[in-house]
Amino acid sequence: MTTIESADQARTDLLDQLEWTRKRTQVLVCSLPEAALDVPYHPGVNPPLWEMGHAAFFYEVFVFKLLDGTPSYDPSMDDLWDSFHVEHRDRWNRGLFPARAKTLEYFNIIYDRVAERIKAEPLTDQALYLYRYAIYHQNMHVESLIWCRQTVGYPAPPGTDFCRPAPGDQHDGDTVIPAGEWLIGMPGESERYAREDFAFDNEKPRFAVKLDQFAISRCLVSNRQFMEFIEDGGYRRPELWSFGGQKWLQTESDVALVHGSNEPLLRLPRHPQFWRWHDGQWQERLFDRWQRLVPDAPVTHVTFWEAEAYCRWAGRRLPTEFEWEVAALGNRPGEPFRRFPWGNAAPDERRADLNGRAMAQNSVTDFPDGDSPFGCRQMTGTVWEWTSSQFFPYDGFKVDMYPFMSTLQFGDHKLTRGGSCATSSCLIRGTYRQAYLPSRNDVYTGFRTCPREET
Repeated sequence: MTTIESADQARTDLLDQLEWTRKRTQVLVCSLPEAALDVPYHPGVNPPLWEMGHAAFFYEVFVFKLLDGTPSYDPSMDDLWDSFHVEHRDRWNRGLFPARAKTLEYFNIIYDRVAERIKAEPLTDQALYLYRYAIYHQNMHVESLIWCRQTVGYPAPPGTDFCRPAPGDQHDGDTVIPAGEWLIGMPGESERYAREDFAFDNEKPRFAVKLDQFAISRCLVSNRQFMEFIEDGGYRRPELWSFGGQKWLQTESDVALVHGSNEPLLRLPRHPQFWRWHDGQWQERLFDRWQRLVPDAPVTHVTFWEAEAYCRWAGRRLPTEFEWEVAALGNRPGEPFRRFPWGNAAPDERRADLNGRAMAQNSVTDFPDGDSPFGCRQMTGTVWEWTSSQFFPYDGFKVDMYPFMSTLQFGDHKLTRGGSCATSSCLIRGTYRQAYLPSRNDVYTGFRTCPREET
């Protein structure tokens, strides 16, 4: 810690984030009627009550046990709340878990204890780091609670208003990033590791990379652009798809949840997961209702394979993750480090679509105040952006105190960047790396493109 004033401010910020996270989790779970808590099984979601109990358990393990050696509130539940001890399907067995009232009681008891500890105990760097880690971990589950509602067709979460707080003007085309040396990632060792240099293990250690000049689109690919790909037979032209993409394209998936069917509904992919052609128009399912597709909004809920095929059709390519970070942040050695495209000020509703509010329904030209140094728009929030990069550790990688934050995804997951409309603003920064299997389309994924180099 540096000064009393900075410790007091850190304590206040922690308590504010903790309370915001508590209330956000509660409203996402408690706004559902009892019957809706039994969500249909889907490999990409969890039952809401399990998410709530798991989040509270994480505070027990990574705050109270590590800092105080405190035993669990209910040791008999430890394996059930631990995501690495309970099978995914077993989380749907309501007989194993407490009902909502008991889960909510446990959740609030743990939250009250965390808040009291923050107020009463010295705020060491270790404690600050662990508090932030646990709060941010829970905000990952806040995001998954939102995409759970989208996946199973529940009403939009309270607080969602599909507003358009920051309209933008025409902003198409590419921007050119000059050749040079650029900084990637966050410091591996820092005296400020619990403060402004906080990061997860896969973002570290920072290093310099030399890149040739490249160009990248200023905006995300829109629904209108992706429609053109579909209507030109994009899903029926195997030459546009890689080997992995062709395998995905030829595999039926059960879209019963998308269309509200009680029986399995197996179909080959012919358009994005939540689209349909109905009454002579393209429509998109937004939570529990179908609406006319917003042409200028970003295409959302697409797999890596779909993004890759679109790029081949358009004569373009996906950026690498290093190109993406350079275009988003533009950090150079010896210059002040930027954590967001616009600088170091925290995200707000004028700069980014975050916190489950507008839900990627804005035009790809909106949020001009969030532009990167090179004029790229919406590189924070809106959609997780697919890159061409596989998820691997940086050289010098060291596992965090939570060993499963990254290691289980290395090798077979694709890198996405930037956060999404469902991401909490306290969680995201430009160096943040998130990885998904290339076939995932239940999360809020989209993409932007780069022109192919002439050969």
